[in-house]
This record gives sequence, structure tokens and C-alpha cells, in this order.
Amino acid sequence: MAAANSSLTFLLVGYHSRVNAQRFCCLSLSLPVSRIFSASATFRGNRRLLAAQSSGGGITARPSSELVRNHTGGAGSSEDVKLKSLRELFSHPGIGIDAYIIPSQDAHQSEFIAECFLRRAYITGFDGSAGTAVVTKDKAALWTDGRYFLQAEKQLGHDWILMRSGNIGVPMIAEWLNEVLSPGCRIGVDPFLFSHNATEELKESLSEKNHELVFLYDKNLVDEIWQDSRPMPPIKPIRVHDIKYAGVDLSSKLSTLVSELVEANCTAVVISMLDEIAWLLNLRGSDVPHSPVFYSYLIVTTTGATLFVDNAKVTEEVMLHLTKAGVKLRPYEAILSEIERDAAALTEFWAWLEDEILMNKDLTEVQVSDKLLEYRRKQDGFIDTSFETISGYGANGAVIHYRPTQDSCMVVDDKSLFLLDSGGQYIDGTTDITRTVHFGEPTSRQKECFTRVLQGHIALDQAIFPEQTPGFVLDVFARSSLWKIGLDYRHGTGHGVGAALNVHEGPQSISFRYGNMTALQRGMIVSDEPGYYEDHCFGIRIENLLHIKEENVPNNFGGVRYLGFERLTFVPIQSKLIDCSLLSSVEIAWYNKYHSEIWEKVSPLVEGPARAWLWRNTRPLSHLPQ
Repeated sequence: MAAANSSLTFLLVGYHSRVNAQRFCCLSLSLPVSRIFSASATFRGNRRLLAAQSSGGGITARPSSELVRNHTGGAGSSEDVKLKSLRELFSHPGIGIDAYIIPSQDAHQSEFIAECFLRRAYITGFDGSAGTAVVTKDKAALWTDGRYFLQAEKQLGHDWILMRSGNIGVPMIAEWLNEVLSPGCRIGVDPFLFSHNATEELKESLSEKNHELVFLYDKNLVDEIWQDSRPMPPIKPIRVHDIKYAGVDLSSKLSTLVSELVEANCTAVVISMLDEIAWLLNLRGSDVPHSPVFYSYLIVTTTGATLFVDNAKVTEEVMLHLTKAGVKLRPYEAILSEIERDAAALTEFWAWLEDEILMNKDLTEVQVSDKLLEYRRKQDGFIDTSFETISGYGANGAVIHYRPTQDSCMVVDDKSLFLLDSGGQYIDGTTDITRTVHFGEPTSRQKECFTRVLQGHIALDQAIFPEQTPGFVLDVFARSSLWKIGLDYRHGTGHGVGAALNVHEGPQSISFRYGNMTALQRGMIVSDEPGYYEDHCFGIRIENLLHIKEENVPNNFGGVRYLGFERLTFVPIQSKLIDCSLLSSVEIAWYNKYHSEIWEKVSPLVEGPARAWLWRNTRPLSHLPQ
């Protein structure tokens, strides 16, 4: 059962860090509010610095503790303690990194920053406004530009290397890391402090030495060692910006933005730039030096708006102002939980089920299905299942649309394959996913069949095709690997899903039924769900949802656009069922990249046993074909 959502999209706005959006079905457009309203939203210089900064050929800076402001920590022996404490965190459970990058930015890419977010200044002792620090297990370096060379020389301790950005022979940060680290290391960052473009540039450069960029959503490591000496977050009251100065009232601005969302075929926009939020809401604050803004996030949907802000800053006047326009309030730190997806419920469920099976608990197919529903009901915005769950163990998994009943269902154990096809209806979208697992030791036959289904799944996921292509043309991608050994499956490969509507939505599909000439179009969502079913033995199916997007290809034959897919489902595919000897290096790279994305997106949403399960099940495949 697969879900294709032809209209639900999700929009992130401004030069902000990439918010982890898993339940929204698309991360499709980037449209600054300033473009809609012609408001000022200039690119912050600090972000440009990260892309342009260099990272080698430095000098050892001279310490000069007498010139360092007290709150930044100073140079000399006190700096040694900070670096030592930071490095000790590298090996903690759930972190496991070899280096850590500390930029100057806050989570909103602000030009001016509150003292409690001056993390780079605290760890280095250098309090210039621009710079990026990088700490490895045995080295520490700071990149800054020519405005601050002399200041950095005076303020950095003897353990720091000063990298003079822009000077000849000074490498960029990624180049330096590639030079000083052994291949295959893990470099940690706080993803809230980097723009999406910056992290993509880093990933690409670091991949030259097979390094992994690790998003540490749960904690900022500098905050962990700063502790009690860290300044308190600002809590000065927000004020209403009078209409005689604002010119346009809040309700009118929101109405205009909603109209733009509808025209762009989107349902939501997340705004993290502080000046954009202040302008849109006709509010002003005092959280940041030299700039009348306040720390917050804003989500505007086609049905309402929610401001994420410290409630202590909200006066009665501000509350009335927002209430009149229908703007709801939520805590500042609740921004992630507002946009989490179905994957968190599934991670918690699979972790529970694996533990139960290993403890030899007797669980029927119906009990397993009911438990999954229990986990889904805990998620914000859950309404109902999107279809009756297919919970098939052993021979029942070979019945393609099997429905377990209390009087005829089987017990799930570690002797055979278990196929689970399920989905949820949420207030903001529809989900559908299938995974097949084995809690014991799969046979070589089961592994070969599973691996060939996976190869078909990957082939369709990676397909690029001209616009106006009917879905049946792509069906062969998913079946080709099975055909090579004379196997096939008796159902279509993919179908559409509605926007918080029907889990099966037409007319688009990907199927061997060539009579459906409906073209696949940008913005549609289709499922990718090849399978194999050995009668009276077992069933295998792997299903993700894919968003159809335009691809940037080097040629433009016939003047048409070319389309491809973006994955929307982030739940691990069990590695023990894979025969790596059948996979190509490209297929292994796909698997490893996908599971790295799963960890990055889902790990911040789960904890305890579920997080440990997710870690174990997102480790890369190590075998490379000869």
C-alpha cells in the first residue's frame, strides 16, 4: 500500500538552518517572505564567510589574556580546560565524532547575536563578530577574515591555530579537515547553526575523504561545557509595532502570505529569520543588540499561524494583538515537535517489537498491528490509520493484501519473514510504508529475493525521465533485477496518495498495466513498492513514498524538462536481509546515504531504546563488491 500526495508541499523560508520536517510530505520550494512583501532580508555576511573560509597554513597565535572580555573565557590555561572538556564529549554515546565545527551564527542566522549564543567566542576567547572554530581530537583552529587578524592574534590562546582567511595558501575548512583527519571520520555540527546550502557544500567537500557530516540535533556541545557561566537567554518583553508605523495590519499581511502559499501549491511555511517574523507580525523586541527583534519561529499554514516564543516575553497587549489575528502561541523549543513525521512512531514500534521477539514473547499478528496503532496515536496530529494494517508473518506474508483476524492470525516469532504494511492519516498529510524483517537468521533464498527487491526499489528511486512520461514506462526499473532470475510480482509498483485524503489517489500510477497513459508530473507523490511472494512460504515488499521533482540535467533534448524523485519515507531497511555480494557499489552507496539521512532526520525525535535501535539499524553496509 503506498501513498502519493499530489498537492501537499512544505516550504522553508529565509537563510535558516534546515528544520527537520518529516511528516510534511515535501521540502520543495524556497521563497523568502521578503520576496512576497518586498521586505528587507539581506544575506548575512557570516554565512558567506563559511563557504569562503579557508583552513590551513595558519600561524600559532600569541596569547594576550589581558585583552579578552571576561565572558568569553580568556586565553591560556582556562582555554585548555574548555578544549579538554569539549573533546571528552566526542566519545560520549550518541555523539561519536572526531571533530566539531563551531560557527559564529545563532539558529536564525542573525547579524547581531544575544550573549548566550556567542558560542564561538566562548570556546576560543576571540570575540570578533566573524569567524568559525574547528576542534579535532588534537588540534584547534579559528578562521577569520582580514578585519580581525590582529585581534585574533592577541585573544587566541596558545593551543589555537589562526587561519587567515583569504590569504594565499590558506585552505578552506573542509580542505584542512581532509588533510588533518584520517579518511572516514565523523565531523559534528549543530544543524540549527548552519544554512542548508552550507551543510551541503561541507558534505560534498568532506566526501572526498569519505568523511561523514553528523547533525547533532539533541545538544550543542559548547552549551554542554558552558553550563552555569552561560548568560541567561533574553526575556525582555515584546512590544506591538503601531499600525501608523507598520502601514499594513497583521491580518492583511497573513492573508497575503496565505494567498502566495496557495498560488505556489504549498500548505505551510516555516520562517526563522527574526526580522521577517517581526515585520510580518508587526511586533518588535529587544533580544538582540542593535536590532529590535525577538527570538522566535513562525509557522504559517493555509489555515492558521503559530508563533514559537518564550511566553515570558508576551505581554497582555501582544497577546491580544496576536489573538485578534488568529495567531497561536507555543514554546520556542517546541518548533521541532511541531513538524515531526510518522517515522518517529515507527522507530519506537520496531524497537519495541524487536525486544519483545528476542524475549520470546507470544505476539500475534493482530497484537502487533494494535501496538503500532498505539504508537501512532501518541503523535501530534494523528487522526486515524490510512488503511487496514497488513501484518503478515511467514506464509501469510505471501498473501499480498492479507488482513489478520483474531481467530486465524499467526504468532510472530524469529523463524520466518514478517511483512508489515501500514499508514496513518494526520491532520497535515497521509502516510504509507512497508518493511519486511526477520528477527532470526534468514535463509540464503530469502536474502537473495529480498536483495533483488531492494535493487528494484533503488532503481526506481534513482530513475530520471522526461516530463509527460506515463508511469508504466518506469515499472520495468523495479522488476528488472527479479526478472534476471525468473521472478516477478503480481501487483503494480506505485500509486498516488491524497493530501490528507485517500491513501490511493489516481489517476497516476506506476504499473505494468500500460493502458494508463497519465503522465507523471512534478509535485505528485507516488509509492515505490516492488515485492516478491513465494506461495505458502513468505512475502517481501519494500515501500517508500517519493515526491516527483524537476532534475537539473546537463542536456535538454527536445526542449523538455526531466524529472526524478525525492524520498519522503525515513525508516530503516533491515541490513541482515541483504546479500551484499549482489549489490553494486552504487547501490551500496545509495543504502548508506539513505540510512545516514534517516539517522539525521529521525534521531532527534526519539530517545532511549528507540534511539539505540535506530542507531544500530542505520549503520552503513561495509562490504564493497570486487
